[in-house]
Amino acid sequence: MMQSLFKITGILTAHPGKSAELRALLVGMAPHCRAEPGNLRWDVWRDSSNEDRYVLDELYRDSAAVEAHRNSPHYQSYLAKIPELADRTAVISEAVEVR
Repeated sequence: MMQSLFKITGILTAHPGKSAELRALLVGMAPHCRAEPGNLRWDVWRDSSNEDRYVLDELYRDSAAVEAHRNSPHYQSYLAKIPELADRTAVISEAVEVR
């Protein structure tokens, strides 16, 4: 049976003049998110065709780990800051077993 991993892909496009501030926020989140017990991956990517768009690549052990992440102080702080910095889309995915 396949493990119940959860992947979150966040796409954030900085508001005009806010790209550097967004980047600093995302890079600053990495050590906190990576230290969470249920986190398996937390990386920041920048779109090579749009320097104002960032992609978060997150992987969690299970749904409880995702819930713990969402309830963490660093995530709550991030959520409060994002509306002034960027448009945000988050996709939460479950693994599909491929044989």
